Amino acid sequence: MLFLLLFHRSLAQEYQTEVEYLDRYIGEAMNQWEVPGLAVCIIKDGQSLLTRGYGLRKNSDTIGVNLQTLFAICSTTKAMTAAGMALLIDAGKARWDDEVILHMPEFRLHDPYVNQQLRIRDLFTHNAGLGNADALWYIWQYSPDEIFSRMQHLPLSYPMRGGYTYQNIMYAVAGRLIEKLSGMSWQAFMQEKLFDPLEMSNTFPNRSLSLPYENRSTPHYKINGVVTPIEDGSADPIAPAGAVWSTIEDMQKWMLFVLDSARVDGERLLSTKNYAEWLKPQSIVSDEGFYPTQALTKPKWKTYALGWFQHDYEGRAVSFHTGSLQGTVAMIGLVPEEKLGVYIFGNLDHAEVRHAIMYKVFDIFGPRDPQRDWSKELLELYRKREASGEMKGAGENIPPTYDLEDYTGIYEDEFLGKLEVFLRGDSLAVKIGFDVNANLEHLRHNTFTFKFENRPWLSNATIRFEDFGKDNLKLYLFNREFIRI
Repeated sequence: MLFLLLFHRSLAQEYQTEVEYLDRYIGEAMNQWEVPGLAVCIIKDGQSLLTRGYGLRKNSDTIGVNLQTLFAICSTTKAMTAAGMALLIDAGKARWDDEVILHMPEFRLHDPYVNQQLRIRDLFTHNAGLGNADALWYIWQYSPDEIFSRMQHLPLSYPMRGGYTYQNIMYAVAGRLIEKLSGMSWQAFMQEKLFDPLEMSNTFPNRSLSLPYENRSTPHYKINGVVTPIEDGSADPIAPAGAVWSTIEDMQKWMLFVLDSARVDGERLLSTKNYAEWLKPQSIVSDEGFYPTQALTKPKWKTYALGWFQHDYEGRAVSFHTGSLQGTVAMIGLVPEEKLGVYIFGNLDHAEVRHAIMYKVFDIFGPRDPQRDWSKELLELYRKREASGEMKGAGENIPPTYDLEDYTGIYEDEFLGKLEVFLRGDSLAVKIGFDVNANLEHLRHNTFTFKFENRPWLSNATIRFEDFGKDNLKLYLFNREFIRI
């Protein structure tokens, strides 16, 4: 024990200069990106070199972020769900290459062949053939049971295992399979089998369970250029894909677990075989499916494992994952062979300072120039992308074909469900799902953009009416065709 304490003490001293530099850099980068608050943990060789909070929980308060401040970990939940499945496979309940319907015969997809052949590992790799279906839970706000039922109405977007589209609802299916195999709810299983053994005492399997916890971060979004507090988002309908809430103190324990080959206090939680499977590349990620950062990192390969994005960076194999919900971000980045990891929480919508911090940590503890200013470079990259997107929205303002009243009515898609287009004053509006209302702003011809009331973070979609005569209009939204009924 004395030797261990001396080792830890000397390791911290060895990297004292680097940690002090990173501490200053993180604070400066946070301000450059206008993020109210961050929480960061850096792990090296089994020790936390830096675990701390920066800035404020809410930009209109004076309460600072600390080690126990709660954030949504968002899609970094995915690796946890994959680890949960690995526990069940270690226990002999299933195999990665078992067909899903062998254990869940009620599972239905649109394509009968894919329904028969889909394997358990396919639930985790984003290449089963399905297009993005986040509108089911994020816009229509369906229950988990309704989402599960509606999957049978989603045609393939590409051949099974013949492409890549990031897919949250397949992780929801994976969680349901965990429930079938374990006889427990996904939430109870994750708590008992993963969070409790790791002593992650301030980690909650979903937002609903976290609500009594008072020390929590507030999400923020830039509204008219001003960083503004907004309401929490919730991924509870697809909890296994992104609903866990935690603190940087607990995510420190999670990273130590992952970088110690899934051991807790020297005892193996996952088998050596399944630990390797967890981090083994499973599918090729397309350029379109990867991050804009690739313009700067220039990876030679990009893959997805079981809950992990992966790529090469300066000859090193990186496993990482981002997480995003409205107004909040998370990120985990690992170089497992070097026992190096970093976790970042932030409370501003899509604040890509998370990437800057991750690559800065990799440079500091690697062969690259540690002086490279990732924050500056990524700010320039994302500002150019934003400006390019604004230019694409410009064009000749061709008026609508018909009077606005002629576009009104109830439209239905078999997969997503119904929506209603109606007149509100002199403009069109749309009602979607349970409580989502949006004004439609005319873009050009028969295409309109969303402008959600009090939810500007949802303003990223267009509705296009297809002209088959005003009595036979079709509506296209989220790549789905809605028929007027």
